[in-house]
Amino acid sequence: MAKIVTQDLKLWYGNFQALKSVNASFEAQMITAIIGPSGCGKSTLLRVLNRMNDLTEGVRTEGQVLVDGNNILGDGADLVTLRKKVGMVFQRPNPFPLSIYENIAFGERIHTGRVKRDVMDEIVERGLKSVLLWDELKDKLKSSAMSLSLEQKQRLCIARLIAVKPDVLLMDEPCSTLDPQATARIEELMYELKRDYTIIIVTHSMQQAARISDDTGFMLLGELVEFGKTKDIFTAPKDKRTEDYITGRYG
Repeated sequence: MAKIVTQDLKLWYGNFQALKSVNASFEAQMITAIIGPSGCGKSTLLRVLNRMNDLTEGVRTEGQVLVDGNNILGDGADLVTLRKKVGMVFQRPNPFPLSIYENIAFGERIHTGRVKRDVMDEIVERGLKSVLLWDELKDKLKSSAMSLSLEQKQRLCIARLIAVKPDVLLMDEPCSTLDPQATARIEELMYELKRDYTIIIVTHSMQQAARISDDTGFMLLGELVEFGKTKDIFTAPKDKRTEDYITGRYG
């Protein structure tokens, strides 16, 4: 069942058209990878799914983005609710310069106001357990999040999202700053998380897309050239441009 559907989605930065009639269907509780060369529109597509592009001056969109059947590009869209439902993990981990505990608690306090301490303790514990950090950090909750390793910071940022109970996790090259071992652990985590969340990941690594995703979309010059099951995209692409990219003849 589709969680997010884009219909004839177009986006401009000023006079530059970054997305050209993108039609895609992102299935619930699956991992969808978006691949393609640098500057092809991957991150732009990801950011439009929770309207992060609204923060950039001169952006204009046309078409529809349906989240659970509701068009989020409409004037009446509640962006606070949307960004709680569709959260984002960025390329470089961005924990707040607060304690580990307060990083997890932050989102809950923003969305719900005052929360009893014992309830917040449960939220923090649940968040850290969901990203397999609880055993490592349960005795360091008052320590600064800035003291963590890069991998731990990225896990913490995912836990911070999960604490506010989103439906969708958008991940913009979440492993690009990590070493191969840390990357493997984050990939294992994503595989665990898809039981409860819809995950859409932008990645520059075709190997990563092939390893972890159920569906894959290939983008080129703002166009979604091909979209389908990952095994089909990588073994029997229908468009020659996809084949050229996957085999290294392009880019």
